[in-house]
Amino acid sequence: MIITGRTKITGLYGYPVEHTLSPLMHNAAFAHLGLDYCYLPFSVRPDSLKTAVESVRALNLAGVNVTLPHKESVIPYLDNVNDEALFIGAVNTIVNQEGKLTGYNTDGRGFMRSLSENNITLNNKKVLIVGAGGASRAICYYLSEKAARLYLFDIDTTKLEKLVSDLSEIRNNISILKNITELQDFDLLINATPLGLRTADPLPLDVSLLYSQQTVCDLIYKKTSLLSQAEQRGCKTVGGLGMLLWQGVLAFELWTRTTPPVEIMRSALLSGIK
Repeated sequence: MIITGRTKITGLYGYPVEHTLSPLMHNAAFAHLGLDYCYLPFSVRPDSLKTAVESVRALNLAGVNVTLPHKESVIPYLDNVNDEALFIGAVNTIVNQEGKLTGYNTDGRGFMRSLSENNITLNNKKVLIVGAGGASRAICYYLSEKAARLYLFDIDTTKLEKLVSDLSEIRNNISILKNITELQDFDLLINATPLGLRTADPLPLDVSLLYSQQTVCDLIYKKTSLLSQAEQRGCKTVGGLGMLLWQGVLAFELWTRTTPPVEIMRSALLSGIK
Protein backbone atom coordinates (compact mmCIF):
# COMPACT_ATOMS: atom_id res chain seq x y z
CA MET A 1 0.00 0.00 0.00
CA ILE A 2 1.36 3.41 -1.02
CA ILE A 3 0.09 6.40 0.97
CA THR A 4 0.04 9.74 -0.84
CA GLY A 5 -1.50 13.14 -0.32
CA ARG A 6 -4.55 11.93 -2.24
CA THR A 7 -5.16 8.83 -0.12
CA LYS A 8 -8.56 8.85 1.57
CA ILE A 9 -8.45 7.74 5.18
CA THR A 10 -11.06 5.59 6.89
CA GLY A 11 -10.78 3.80 10.18
CA LEU A 12 -12.21 2.58 13.44
CA TYR A 13 -12.91 4.49 16.65
CA GLY A 14 -13.04 2.26 19.70
CA TYR A 15 -11.42 1.52 23.04
CA PRO A 16 -9.70 -0.87 22.95
CA VAL A 17 -9.06 -1.56 19.25
CA GLU A 18 -5.97 -3.80 19.37
CA HIS A 19 -8.03 -6.92 18.67
CA THR A 20 -9.87 -5.60 15.61
CA LEU A 21 -9.88 -7.48 12.30
CA SER A 22 -11.53 -4.64 10.37
CA PRO A 23 -8.27 -3.18 8.97
CA LEU A 24 -7.46 -6.53 7.37
CA MET A 25 -10.88 -6.71 5.75
CA HIS A 26 -11.07 -3.15 4.42
CA ASN A 27 -7.46 -2.75 3.33
CA ALA A 28 -7.63 -6.03 1.42
CA ALA A 29 -10.74 -4.72 -0.37
CA PHE A 30 -9.16 -1.36 -1.18
CA ALA A 31 -6.05 -3.06 -2.57
CA HIS A 32 -8.06 -5.54 -4.64
CA LEU A 33 -10.08 -2.77 -6.28
CA GLY A 34 -7.12 -0.42 -6.63
CA LEU A 35 -8.83 2.27 -4.57
CA ASP A 36 -6.63 4.96 -3.04
CA TYR A 37 -8.01 4.43 0.47
CA CYS A 38 -6.63 3.03 3.69
CA TYR A 39 -8.20 1.94 6.98
CA LEU A 40 -6.61 2.54 10.37
CA PRO A 41 -7.57 1.66 13.95
CA PHE A 42 -7.78 4.60 16.35
CA SER A 43 -7.77 4.00 20.09
CA VAL A 44 -10.20 6.66 21.36
CA ARG A 45 -10.78 7.01 25.08
CA PRO A 46 -14.34 7.92 26.08
CA ASP A 47 -13.27 11.36 27.30
CA SER A 48 -11.69 12.08 23.90
CA LEU A 49 -14.63 11.03 21.73
CA LYS A 50 -15.91 14.54 20.96
CA THR A 51 -12.45 15.65 19.86
CA ALA A 52 -12.02 12.49 17.79
CA VAL A 53 -15.30 13.09 15.95
CA GLU A 54 -14.35 16.70 15.28
CA SER A 55 -11.09 15.34 13.86
CA VAL A 56 -13.01 13.48 11.14
CA ARG A 57 -13.86 16.91 9.76
CA ALA A 58 -10.57 18.58 10.61
CA LEU A 59 -8.46 15.85 9.00
CA ASN A 60 -10.95 15.26 6.17
CA LEU A 61 -11.30 11.54 6.86
CA ALA A 62 -13.70 9.82 4.45
CA GLY A 63 -15.40 8.18 7.42
CA VAL A 64 -14.96 5.82 10.31
CA ASN A 65 -16.51 2.82 11.93
CA VAL A 66 -17.49 3.16 15.57
CA THR A 67 -17.30 0.30 18.05
CA LEU A 68 -17.49 -0.20 21.81
CA PRO A 69 -17.85 1.83 23.92
CA HIS A 70 -18.81 4.69 21.59
CA LYS A 71 -21.75 3.52 19.46
CA GLU A 72 -24.37 5.29 21.54
CA SER A 73 -22.38 8.21 22.94
CA VAL A 74 -21.19 9.34 19.48
CA ILE A 75 -24.65 10.39 18.31
CA PRO A 76 -24.75 13.92 19.83
CA TYR A 77 -21.57 14.87 17.96
CA LEU A 78 -22.93 14.10 14.48
CA ASP A 79 -24.73 16.41 12.05
CA ASN A 80 -27.22 13.79 10.89
CA VAL A 81 -28.27 10.29 11.92
CA ASN A 82 -30.35 8.16 9.57
CA ASP A 83 -33.73 6.88 10.78
CA GLU A 84 -32.58 3.31 11.35
CA ALA A 85 -29.63 4.29 13.53
CA LEU A 86 -31.74 6.87 15.34
CA PHE A 87 -34.30 4.25 16.35
CA ILE A 88 -31.62 1.74 17.31
CA GLY A 89 -29.89 4.44 19.32
CA ALA A 90 -26.44 3.45 18.10
CA VAL A 91 -24.12 4.32 15.22
CA ASN A 92 -21.40 2.06 13.85
CA THR A 93 -20.52 3.96 10.66
CA ILE A 94 -19.88 7.66 10.05
CA VAL A 95 -19.67 9.14 6.57
CA ASN A 96 -18.03 12.52 5.97
CA GLN A 97 -19.52 14.40 3.02
CA GLU A 98 -17.92 17.82 2.65
CA GLY A 99 -17.63 18.26 6.40
CA LYS A 100 -21.13 16.99 7.23
CA LEU A 101 -21.03 13.85 9.36
CA THR A 102 -23.87 11.35 9.00
CA GLY A 103 -24.27 8.32 11.24
CA TYR A 104 -25.55 4.92 10.12
CA ASN A 105 -25.93 1.51 11.70
CA THR A 106 -25.05 -1.41 9.43
CA ASP A 107 -24.98 -4.07 12.18
CA GLY A 108 -28.60 -5.15 11.87
CA ARG A 109 -28.58 -5.41 8.10
CA GLY A 110 -25.23 -7.18 8.32
CA PHE A 111 -26.69 -9.78 10.66
CA MET A 112 -29.65 -10.37 8.37
CA ARG A 113 -27.31 -10.89 5.40
CA SER A 114 -25.41 -13.42 7.50
CA LEU A 115 -28.61 -15.34 8.23
CA SER A 116 -29.57 -15.25 4.57
CA GLU A 117 -26.27 -16.69 3.34
CA ASN A 118 -26.69 -19.52 5.87
CA ASN A 119 -30.16 -20.26 4.43
CA ILE A 120 -31.93 -19.25 7.64
CA THR A 121 -35.42 -17.86 7.11
CA LEU A 122 -37.62 -16.28 9.74
CA ASN A 123 -41.10 -16.76 8.33
CA ASN A 124 -43.39 -18.18 11.05
CA LYS A 125 -40.38 -18.58 13.33
CA LYS A 126 -40.09 -17.82 17.03
CA VAL A 127 -36.83 -16.11 17.93
CA LEU A 128 -35.12 -15.60 21.30
CA ILE A 129 -32.43 -12.99 21.83
CA VAL A 130 -30.39 -13.13 25.02
CA GLY A 131 -29.13 -9.64 25.78
CA ALA A 132 -30.71 -6.21 25.43
CA GLY A 133 -27.67 -4.03 24.75
CA GLY A 134 -26.64 -2.12 21.65
CA ALA A 135 -26.00 -5.20 19.50
CA SER A 136 -29.38 -6.60 20.43
CA ARG A 137 -31.11 -3.32 19.57
CA ALA A 138 -29.52 -3.35 16.11
CA ILE A 139 -30.61 -6.86 15.18
CA CYS A 140 -34.03 -6.65 16.87
CA TYR A 141 -35.02 -3.83 14.55
CA TYR A 142 -34.84 -6.23 11.60
CA LEU A 143 -35.61 -9.57 13.23
CA SER A 144 -38.89 -8.26 14.61
CA GLU A 145 -39.91 -7.29 11.09
CA LYS A 146 -39.55 -10.87 9.81
CA ALA A 147 -40.12 -13.24 12.76
CA ALA A 148 -43.51 -14.48 13.87
CA ARG A 149 -42.63 -13.51 17.42
CA LEU A 150 -39.51 -12.11 19.05
CA TYR A 151 -38.69 -12.82 22.70
CA LEU A 152 -36.01 -11.04 24.71
CA PHE A 153 -34.19 -11.91 27.91
CA ASP A 154 -31.68 -9.96 29.98
CA ILE A 155 -30.81 -9.93 33.66
CA ASP A 156 -30.76 -6.12 33.42
CA THR A 157 -34.54 -5.67 33.56
CA THR A 158 -34.38 -1.88 33.11
CA LYS A 159 -32.50 -2.18 29.83
CA LEU A 160 -34.72 -5.08 28.77
CA GLU A 161 -37.98 -3.26 29.43
CA LYS A 162 -36.74 -0.15 27.61
CA LEU A 163 -35.87 -2.15 24.51
CA VAL A 164 -39.19 -4.00 24.53
CA SER A 165 -41.05 -0.73 25.00
CA ASP A 166 -39.21 0.92 22.11
CA LEU A 167 -39.76 -2.02 19.77
CA SER A 168 -43.42 -2.26 20.72
CA GLU A 169 -43.94 1.24 19.32
CA ILE A 170 -43.31 -0.08 15.82
CA ARG A 171 -44.01 -3.83 16.16
CA ASN A 172 -46.74 -5.96 17.73
CA ASN A 173 -44.81 -9.22 18.09
CA ILE A 174 -42.43 -8.48 21.00
CA SER A 175 -42.40 -10.32 24.33
CA ILE A 176 -40.21 -10.60 27.41
CA LEU A 177 -39.02 -14.10 28.32
CA LYS A 178 -39.15 -14.32 32.09
CA ASN A 179 -37.75 -17.82 32.48
CA ILE A 180 -34.57 -18.60 30.54
CA THR A 181 -35.12 -22.33 31.12
CA GLU A 182 -38.04 -22.35 28.69
CA LEU A 183 -36.18 -22.80 25.42
CA GLN A 184 -38.01 -25.61 23.67
CA ASP A 185 -40.42 -23.40 21.70
CA PHE A 186 -37.81 -21.33 19.86
CA ASP A 187 -36.63 -21.95 16.31
CA LEU A 188 -33.71 -19.51 16.51
CA LEU A 189 -31.73 -18.56 19.64
CA ILE A 190 -29.21 -15.70 19.57
CA ASN A 191 -26.54 -14.70 22.06
CA ALA A 192 -26.22 -10.91 21.90
CA THR A 193 -24.25 -10.64 25.15
CA PRO A 194 -20.44 -10.49 25.57
CA LEU A 195 -20.51 -13.90 27.31
CA GLY A 196 -18.12 -16.10 25.38
CA LEU A 197 -15.42 -13.55 24.68
CA ARG A 198 -13.40 -15.07 27.51
CA THR A 199 -12.85 -18.78 28.03
CA ALA A 200 -13.95 -18.54 31.66
CA ASP A 201 -17.30 -16.91 30.82
CA PRO A 202 -20.46 -18.81 31.79
CA LEU A 203 -22.81 -19.87 29.01
CA PRO A 204 -25.61 -17.39 28.24
CA LEU A 205 -28.16 -20.23 28.24
CA ASP A 206 -28.44 -23.89 29.23
CA VAL A 207 -27.44 -25.93 26.19
CA SER A 208 -28.87 -29.11 27.74
CA LEU A 209 -32.30 -27.66 26.97
CA LEU A 210 -31.63 -27.40 23.23
CA TYR A 211 -32.69 -29.88 20.59
CA SER A 212 -31.38 -30.62 17.12
CA GLN A 213 -34.04 -28.77 15.10
CA GLN A 214 -33.00 -25.43 16.60
CA THR A 215 -30.52 -22.89 15.23
CA VAL A 216 -28.14 -21.12 17.60
CA CYS A 217 -26.33 -17.88 16.69
CA ASP A 218 -23.62 -16.01 18.53
CA LEU A 219 -22.71 -12.43 17.63
CA ILE A 220 -19.15 -13.05 18.84
CA TYR A 221 -17.08 -13.76 15.73
CA LYS A 222 -14.83 -16.43 17.21
CA LYS A 223 -16.01 -19.99 17.87
CA THR A 224 -17.56 -19.85 21.34
CA SER A 225 -18.28 -22.59 23.84
CA LEU A 226 -21.99 -21.96 23.27
CA LEU A 227 -21.70 -22.81 19.59
CA SER A 228 -19.45 -25.81 20.19
CA GLN A 229 -21.83 -27.32 22.72
CA ALA A 230 -24.89 -26.48 20.61
CA GLU A 231 -23.29 -28.35 17.71
CA GLN A 232 -22.82 -31.36 19.96
CA ARG A 233 -26.58 -31.24 20.58
CA GLY A 234 -27.13 -31.40 16.83
CA CYS A 235 -28.10 -27.74 16.40
CA LYS A 236 -27.27 -25.69 13.36
CA THR A 237 -24.92 -22.89 14.45
CA VAL A 238 -23.91 -19.51 13.05
CA GLY A 239 -21.06 -17.43 14.47
CA GLY A 240 -20.61 -13.69 14.34
CA LEU A 241 -18.03 -13.62 11.56
CA GLY A 242 -20.74 -13.20 8.92
CA MET A 243 -22.21 -10.21 10.73
CA LEU A 244 -18.73 -8.67 11.03
CA LEU A 245 -18.18 -9.22 7.31
CA TRP A 246 -21.50 -7.87 6.09
CA GLN A 247 -21.62 -4.82 8.33
CA GLY A 248 -18.19 -4.01 6.90
CA VAL A 249 -19.39 -4.58 3.35
CA LEU A 250 -22.23 -2.12 3.91
CA ALA A 251 -19.91 0.45 5.50
CA PHE A 252 -17.50 0.08 2.57
CA GLU A 253 -20.34 0.87 0.17
CA LEU A 254 -21.27 3.99 2.12
CA TRP A 255 -17.71 5.36 2.06
CA THR A 256 -16.70 4.47 -1.49
CA ARG A 257 -19.98 4.16 -3.45
CA THR A 258 -18.32 1.06 -4.90
CA THR A 259 -19.38 -2.58 -4.92
CA PRO A 260 -17.15 -4.37 -2.37
CA PRO A 261 -15.24 -7.59 -3.14
CA VAL A 262 -17.06 -9.68 -0.54
CA GLU A 263 -15.01 -12.86 -0.85
CA ILE A 264 -11.74 -10.93 -0.62
CA MET A 265 -12.98 -9.36 2.59
CA ARG A 266 -14.12 -12.73 3.93
CA SER A 267 -10.75 -14.33 3.20
CA ALA A 268 -8.95 -11.50 4.98
CA LEU A 269 -11.09 -12.00 8.08
CA LEU A 270 -10.53 -15.75 8.06
CA SER A 271 -6.77 -15.28 7.74
CA GLY A 272 -6.85 -12.89 10.68
CA ILE A 273 -8.66 -15.39 12.87
CA LYS A 274 -6.20 -18.15 11.99
